[in-house]
Amino acid sequence: MPEITVPSPTGPLSIEEQDGALVAVHWRKARLESPTPLLEEAARQLAAYFARQRRDFDLPLKPKGSAFEHQVWAAMQRIPYAETRSYGEIARETGGMPQEVGSACGSNPLPILIPCHRVLAGGGKLGGYSGKGGLETKTTLLVLEGRLLV
Repeated sequence: MPEITVPSPTGPLSIEEQDGALVAVHWRKARLESPTPLLEEAARQLAAYFARQRRDFDLPLKPKGSAFEHQVWAAMQRIPYAETRSYGEIARETGGMPQEVGSACGSNPLPILIPCHRVLAGGGKLGGYSGKGGLETKTTLLVLEGRLLV
């Protein structure tokens, strides 16, 4: 599976492509650099996002997951840049429970591209984050977007 490393403010990210779509983002260097035009475009878009020059992504995504996870991930993709939603709000939108939404966030194979960092616990609390660095990474991404001030 083609893979490329992209630098980020939270450490190196590897992005994986399969059958012409992005399928995974991991907090690590690529095991074997194998750039493709799609991966290079993803790297450009992520670099622009981290430089605060891009607010959304125009990339083909094909995450693997259940039907409910796909509903949650689609709802997360509708959260505008620098805005947040609660697990409860996403649950109401998808017909699930907040805990199920939290599980779907935690199993998101394309963090940042599918912005699970924009989903918070009730009362505006950060909640959790399954990416490397946990809440520190989530905070970094929300500060980058101007949602949180430090």
